[in-house]
This record gives sequence, C-alpha cells and structure tokens, in this order.
Amino acid sequence: MREILIVGGGYAGFYTAWRLEKKLRTGEARVTVVDPRPYMTYQPFLPEVTAGSVEARHAAVSLRRHLRRTRLIAGSVTEIRNADRTVTVRPVNGPDHQLRYDTLVVTAGAVTRTFPIPGLAQQAIGLKHVEEAVAVRDRLMTAFDQAASLPPGAERQRLLTVTFVGGGFSGVEGFGELLSLASAMLKSYPELSMDDLSFHLVEARGRILPEVGDKPGAWVVSSLERRGAHVHLNTQLVSAADGHVVLSDGKEFDSALIVWTAGNASNPVVHNHTDLPVDERGLLVVRADLRVGTESEPVPDVWAAGDDAAVPDLASPVPGAHTVPNAQHAVRQGKRLAKNIVADLRGGRVRDYRHSSLGVVATLGLGRGIFQYKRIVIKGLPAWLMHRGYHVLAVPTWERKVRVLAVWLTATVFGRDLVSLSSVQHPRDAFVASGNPPRSGENREGDHTAA
Repeated sequence: MREILIVGGGYAGFYTAWRLEKKLRTGEARVTVVDPRPYMTYQPFLPEVTAGSVEARHAAVSLRRHLRRTRLIAGSVTEIRNADRTVTVRPVNGPDHQLRYDTLVVTAGAVTRTFPIPGLAQQAIGLKHVEEAVAVRDRLMTAFDQAASLPPGAERQRLLTVTFVGGGFSGVEGFGELLSLASAMLKSYPELSMDDLSFHLVEARGRILPEVGDKPGAWVVSSLERRGAHVHLNTQLVSAADGHVVLSDGKEFDSALIVWTAGNASNPVVHNHTDLPVDERGLLVVRADLRVGTESEPVPDVWAAGDDAAVPDLASPVPGAHTVPNAQHAVRQGKRLAKNIVADLRGGRVRDYRHSSLGVVATLGLGRGIFQYKRIVIKGLPAWLMHRGYHVLAVPTWERKVRVLAVWLTATVFGRDLVSLSSVQHPRDAFVASGNPPRSGENREGDHTAA
C-alpha cells in the first residue's frame, strides 16, 4: 500500500488529510500525519480566546476525532531526506526514529519569529497556540485581582500595563480584544479605573495591518487611541529585561504582560534540515499545482502548502507574487492538494491552485471590527458581525460551529465570564502548600516562565 506522509497537522495538513480520507479508495493508500499536538488550532479564534469570547477547546479541532482513517503520530519531524524517502521523527516520548514514504506532503507551518532582545525570552509570551491565548487571558485577570488589593502606585501600574509587540493581524486583533476585556472588567472592580490601565501596541513600521489600505489602517490606530491605548509606530522593542520595557522612541515603563506577535519564520525543519529546494526566505519552492520544485525541475511525489510554501499567486496582477500566508489560503490549498494527490495517483490531471481574496476582516474587540474588499471598507459593528459570521462558517466541522455559536449566544445574554483559571498552570501548588499561603516571590512547584 502506498504511504502518504503529511508533516504537520495545521490548516493545510488537516484539510489535506481530511479530504484524502473522503477521496481515497479502500486499500489505495495509507495516510499518516505527524504533529506534536493532537489538534489543529483555528488561529483566527485566538484573539477571542484571550478575551473569553470563545472557549479555548472550541478553537482546537481534535485530529483523532475527525481523521478516523489516518494514522496519527505525536511528534515532530526534525529532518527530511527526500533522497532516501525518509523523515526523522522525534516523538513526545521515546527515541528518534525514521519513517519511509512514497508521497510526502510538507505542511509544517510557521513558527514565531523572535530576535535576541534582552529579556524577551524570559518575559514575553506568543499568541500562536491555544495555550498561549489562555495564559494571556488568565494573566490579565490575575493582574486585576492583585492590583485591586494594592494602593495606587508603581506596582499597581505595572500589573495593569500590557504591551503587544507586532502590528499585524494577530497582534492588532489580540490587542483590541484584550483591551475590550480589560475595559469590561472595570465594572467588576470599583477599586480600579480606566486611568489605571496602560495598553501599548508597538510596531516597527509606520502603519499597522499591512493587509488593509492606508486610510483603514489609520482609522484603526485612531480607534484604539480613542479607547485609551498607546500606539507606537516606527518603534522597536529595545529591551524587556525584568519586565522593564524600553522602546526605541525613548519611552520606558514596567509591564507585567508582554505579548510578542512580531511576525512568523519558516519552520526550522524546512529552513535548515531538508534536501528539498528552498528560496532565500527559507520557504519551499512550490509550483502552482502545489508540487515542490520548479516548472522545469519538479520534485516527484513531494507536495507542499501553507505557511512554509512559496505558492505562486495566480490571482494576483503582480508578476511573481506568492500567496499570503493566512488561513484563507491554507485551507483552500489543503483541499486542492488532496484532489491533486488523488488525481496524480490515478494518472489523472492535476490543477493549479488559484484563489481570489475574499477580502480581509479583523475584530478589534466586542462590537468593533474592520473589513476591506478592494475599495470597499466597512467599520465598526457591521464589520465585527461579518468577522463572526465568516469564522463560524469557516471553522471546520459542524460540531465546532455549533459550540462556538452557543458560547456567543450565551455571552450575549449573560455577558463575559470573568473567571481566571491561572492556577491550572500550577496544579500542584495547593497540594504542596497544604493550605499555607506562599510568600511573595516564592518559587512554586514546577513554575516556568512562558516564552
């Protein structure tokens, strides 16, 4: 039986495997997915997870529940040797081992891009996975509880200062949603006021949301500033040592919560540990039909899609353009990839991937959003409703759609659920302490700083 190996179970990998299950005949091929996580993260929901508008588990789609005829291996691919038709897998437990394949699909996904900034690795947290989104929310809510018991001063100010670095979609949406949550929480904390909050968005370029036009981007900045936020454009993070933020524009302040969303980098296995062709950015060279290679030199039986693939954008008027690494393309590339693999196995015709953008839409907090399609721009509540409508339709499986919709409807009636469960990150604390309150600064059992 032919072995189809998929490296990565994110958008493109999940949809490729899901469609292959439906299209392959019994005994035609076996599909294997290698991923360290047992679920696919629906990343557009992560900003709303930080705000408590979407339950964390509803942003995660179980691989085992929906890929019933696919072999799933919990681990990470550390090397691809196409010359030998093998990959090296590092499982969650146990020694590294090799897997052989007949057809390879590389959908490893991007990783968070970081820089050697003092204190960044020790103080900051990303916003690429469900666990990170939950931690961001719980840290903010815990900070509110702690600040409410303190008199006005430097420590209270530090606890209620939030810094987001990166003005792309992930950063702006997460920033807007967390600002909306913080503003709503003030109603439950009479000890605190809006003047106690200090939210900073730091962007190295002269504008945010590069996917939208200049005027809509400027409107978003004005909207955030009207809500009390500080937007630092043309500014870089110089240091975050000990939570003390130093910016290139000269501003300095202490921040208890630092969230890093300053772009993505190609997966290390693609960038550094493969004999497949990559471009100057470390992305796999991919043809329009999603085969790895060039028109003159395709790599037999190797395909790629998603954030690690430089897929030609046939719908773009710009010569040599590549598709934007977002969910809209990754999902559709996964579907096309599955069709092309099946067609190739059966000696049929493979088709090029072509998709015209449906526009871009972003949430900026409860009841606030922005949408742009070419010259059409919609702002405020209508755009926010469009954002929710699009993503409840786009999240895979009807089960997830119903769960997410139910949470939204419940929140409409009863409001946000303002409960922090940060203690779940240290489940043994109560057991070890035996009821004795920990001293200030005392290390907790198994305490680790998220990076």
